[in-house]
Amino acid sequence: MARKKTRTPAETGLTPKKARNAVAVAKIVVPAVAPALAPLAVKAASAVRDAYDHYQARRLGVPVDQLSEFTGRGAHLLARIAGTSEALTELRGSERATDDDARFAKDARATLEQLTAAVRAAERMPASRRRAAHHAVSAELERIEGQVLQRLGV
Repeated sequence: MARKKTRTPAETGLTPKKARNAVAVAKIVVPAVAPALAPLAVKAASAVRDAYDHYQARRLGVPVDQLSEFTGRGAHLLARIAGTSEALTELRGSERATDDDARFAKDARATLEQLTAAVRAAERMPASRRRAAHHAVSAELERIEGQVLQRLGV
């Protein structure tokens, strides 16, 4: 029966000689391989960034080209405000829109502008105050969204 040869820690670990050999090999291999791998690395990084941008846009419910408009910790609120603003524009332009709907759209748009300012101001607040501000903005936004949906007949 053959016995396994046990190795000493010096044989299995990184020794100064093994380190010198690895550095010598790297000095030869890296300059030869780097020009071939660099374009692939750039393409891979670009593909990863593009996929992440699409993920973020899908999560916020906005087109990818508008993603840069919605940044920061309040990005989701800013995206909701923009969507509600578009809905108000549709409400105002609807054939069934009454004068009351037009007044509501005007007042709601002014409120949305204030909510946008509040979200942007909250970016510089401490975390607890920012969360409270975002919660208040979200509650007001839910109220407006509900009224818009009711007026659109949904």
